[in-house]
Amino acid sequence: MNPLLVLAIVCAAIALSAAVTGFLLLSASRRRQQQASLAEAGRVADAVRTVQERLVAEQTAAIARLEASSHDALRDSRKALEASLAADRERALSDRRQAEQERTRVEEAEARLVRREAKLAERELAQERAIEAADRREARLREREESFAQREQQLAARALALDQREGSIDERLTTIAALSPEAAREELFAKLDASLSAEQAVRIARHEKETTTRAKEMGVEIVSRAIQRYAAEHTAESTVSRVPLADEELKGRIIGKEGRNIKSFEQATGVDLLIDETPGSITISCFSGLRREMARRTLVILLEDGRIHPGRIEEVMLKVQQDMDREVVKLGEDAAFACEVSGLHPQLLKLLGKLHWRTSYGQNVLKHTQEVAFLCAHMASDLGLDPKLGRRCGLLHDIGKAIDHEQEGSHPELGYEALKRYGESEIVANAALAHHEGHAVLSAYTVLAAAADAISAARPGARSKNIEGYIKRLEQIEDIACSFRGVQKAYAIQAGRELRVMVSGREIPDAELPKLARDIARRIEDEVAYPGEVKVTLIREQRHFAVAR
Repeated sequence: MNPLLVLAIVCAAIALSAAVTGFLLLSASRRRQQQASLAEAGRVADAVRTVQERLVAEQTAAIARLEASSHDALRDSRKALEASLAADRERALSDRRQAEQERTRVEEAEARLVRREAKLAERELAQERAIEAADRREARLREREESFAQREQQLAARALALDQREGSIDERLTTIAALSPEAAREELFAKLDASLSAEQAVRIARHEKETTTRAKEMGVEIVSRAIQRYAAEHTAESTVSRVPLADEELKGRIIGKEGRNIKSFEQATGVDLLIDETPGSITISCFSGLRREMARRTLVILLEDGRIHPGRIEEVMLKVQQDMDREVVKLGEDAAFACEVSGLHPQLLKLLGKLHWRTSYGQNVLKHTQEVAFLCAHMASDLGLDPKLGRRCGLLHDIGKAIDHEQEGSHPELGYEALKRYGESEIVANAALAHHEGHAVLSAYTVLAAAADAISAARPGARSKNIEGYIKRLEQIEDIACSFRGVQKAYAIQAGRELRVMVSGREIPDAELPKLARDIARRIEDEVAYPGEVKVTLIREQRHFAVAR
């Protein structure tokens, strides 16, 4: 509420109170006069007094209400004034803060300007120093140029004197030797050519021999290190499986009426059941190890169940095939995990698992591929190549052997097609295609795969067909050594790559040991077929005893 309005209201109330008071005083005087003059008008006076008292009470209440309203108006105006003062104070504080911020920004800008001026001063000082250094360098260069010019003049004079002296020497030599300079030069060059040609031939021969020896040593060292770092077990398997029978009567049930059961079994599994006179067993024959294993498991389940008829055979065969598919994938995944090869296509994992039931001359092909993978990785690491790519090439080099029973073609070609079909690189596919002879080699990994394949196949005990030849070769090497005079015993060690020969110290002197070792080595070269080389080591020991009593 406006304070002026409140003040006007208060003044009006005061004036009204004064008027009422005057009126009351006037009434009182008139009443006293009337009482004095008119005693009989008492009742009228009482009524007037009552009216006057009521009016006084009403005036008092009005005055009190006016005073309360004036107090409320004053309080509201005071609150409004305090609020406006608080707002003014806040605006003053915000203005002060802004002024302080402006002052802070100005101070920071002045500090930046001071730092920039200092940097500019330092830079100017550095430039002045650089200019002084360049001036000094230029002065030194001018001095050097002057000295070089003087020296060049001296050298030119000396060269002229030397030319004159050389001309006189040539004339004197021509006179003494009776040869022209051209003829003497040709004769000298001819002698130099002859001597240098002979020396060059000797040097070339020596370097070739050293290079060949070093290359052979490095190759043997790399291959030997790779073989030592990995050694796999090999399992020799045959192309037949035998299922034991608890009762001979089961053979008749397997054959069935008019041979229906055995025909259905052979048709569903793709194997041949051989029921001969051998007691207590049935022979399953098939060239595919996977089919033979599926047939064996099917027959075992049928014999345990006891229900053998064409419908049951197909049902069990389907269940066994599903279990075998899961097992094949699991075997492929385990092989890839063991060789640390990732990102293979699921079909490649399945083909890898099938290799578990594939043999090559009795050697398990899955174990063989794992061994080749590790050998490739080790040799690639020693040669500075990528061991992961070498491991991948080695693991997949024989993948075609999982298909060659089902499709026509050689396993390198089938493996190459499968690897290209399932997204492998040309290097990996070429390792599968060209690890045998007959195809172009595109990378060093193919050569490593071929070498590791040969190492794994030629290892003693790896393939059944090589065991007998390996033993005969060792016996032949030992017999050749023992046939020489003075040889007591001979031992072929390190898979036939070294021959230790024990020589009698009484029959063979030390001077004859080199000749004996060379003769044994020549006989082995002429009579024995072996991979790599054979190191012949002679051991001569002579003991003397004396007894003191």
